[in-house]
Amino acid sequence: KSSPVTAASDSINMNCSVQHRVLLSYGMEKRLDPVTLQPFWDFVKAKEPLIKSPYFPVLFSFTAYMSFCLPYIALDFLSTKIPAVRKYKIQPLSYPTLGMMVPCMVQCVYHHVVLIFPVTVAHWYWISVDLPVMAPELPRVLLDVTLCLLLFDFQYFLWHLLHHKVPWLYKTFHKVHHKHVSTFALTTQYSSVWELLSLGFFAAINPVLLKCHPLSEMIFFLVNIWLSVEDHSGYELPWSTNRLMPFGLYGGAPHHDLHHLKFRCNYAPYFTHWDRLFGTLAHARSQQ
Repeated sequence: KSSPVTAASDSINMNCSVQHRVLLSYGMEKRLDPVTLQPFWDFVKAKEPLIKSPYFPVLFSFTAYMSFCLPYIALDFLSTKIPAVRKYKIQPLSYPTLGMMVPCMVQCVYHHVVLIFPVTVAHWYWISVDLPVMAPELPRVLLDVTLCLLLFDFQYFLWHLLHHKVPWLYKTFHKVHHKHVSTFALTTQYSSVWELLSLGFFAAINPVLLKCHPLSEMIFFLVNIWLSVEDHSGYELPWSTNRLMPFGLYGGAPHHDLHHLKFRCNYAPYFTHWDRLFGTLAHARSQQ
């Protein structure tokens, strides 16, 4: 019979061997899988103190929003002088001026500092951020982001339709967003506090409902902000999302621009199936 010391030693060696095999297997899987997200997730986790701080959500949101707006702001100034740029403008006779952009920018900063930041601090205080060790698989990320977008599209459609059909809701909450008939990138978040909070709530709760990995959640937020800005950009570029998706499934900037122009159509923010089902779909080329 082995002594207790020998048995303990064998147990330790066995545990170490098992851990070694697990780590070795994990390392081999990372090398064999060409689309693994683990290295990227490890890079993100290295910034864990920042991500877990109460300042991160508002910095993330504002930085992403402004980064996506800046290229379109540049196009707005270039399109007045360069015909090659102007041809991609959906409403080529309407140009945003600096006087139109500044109030949108001021309101955006005000909302992020006075409204979004306190909300994110409260969320940080009550709910801790948990970053798992393992990254999700790429197919799962793509599925989660797609489902979050489809769910948000449905929620926004119902919210938007209701606020157009009920005059009190429109005048009290949604009318601010319709100040500009010809949209530009900075009008994306030019809205009332209620509209900003309610749509922000939909975007925040969907990854929770679908039990998404934090990486999927971050990617969804980025994609959602980008698509919202593109919707309001006023440009249909060769690489615009609506041109990349087949069969007219995605409306994009022409779809939403027409909503601001005609008012009583195209209530869904991204996809076209809900407007098609409810009979509120209008096509930009046939309407302008």
